[in-house]
Amino acid sequence: MPQDPAERRVTVTGPPRRGPRPRAYYRPRTEIDEQTTLGHTYVRSLMRTQLRAALTGFAVLALLIGPLPLLFAALPGARRLEWAVLGFALYAPLVLLARWYVRRAERNERDFVRLVEDR
Repeated sequence: MPQDPAERRVTVTGPPRRGPRPRAYYRPRTEIDEQTTLGHTYVRSLMRTQLRAALTGFAVLALLIGPLPLLFAALPGARRLEWAVLGFALYAPLVLLARWYVRRAERNERDFVRLVEDR
């Protein structure tokens, strides 16, 4: 055993060279790109909201146009009324319905992008 203080081993410590491990950052975009189960769930959610908007628009369209043949059958000899309804009266509701659908679809996509983008 060494008795001399000069022969004693000294351990020199300093600040750690590596910082704390960075946390794994959660990125939904990566989940979608890598086609993981979570990414599939995100995309399926977007598809479901788009489908809901499309089915709502289709239901309104069916309720708007569906009863017209019955109306036309109930009014025999009203050819001018039929053309007026089909040519002019339906135009404004169809344009409004199309505008509503496009705005709804864009809003769904904007919400999806906001969800997926890095915060």
